Amino acid sequence: MADPEIGGTEPIAVEVEEGKMYWWCTCGRSDSQPFCDGSHKDTDFIPQGWEAPKTGKVFLCACKRTAKGPLCDGAHNNL
Repeated sequence: MADPEIGGTEPIAVEVEEGKMYWWCTCGRSDSQPFCDGSHKDTDFIPQGWEAPKTGKVFLCACKRTAKGPLCDGAHNNL
């Protein structure tokens, strides 16, 4: 599988709700970063589902290089 496109070079702060499912873009093509908008349809990528463990602010990866998807792990600092 090819590397995903870079959807951004900094994490995106998002307010999430405990128990709610979010669909993180893994291809980097989405215009709704960091969330999937279906732009992956012509690729081998599939969105990653993530259920928020608690309500609050999280930082989701936009560069698509994190090892802790969908959460940012600082991988954008190596771009």
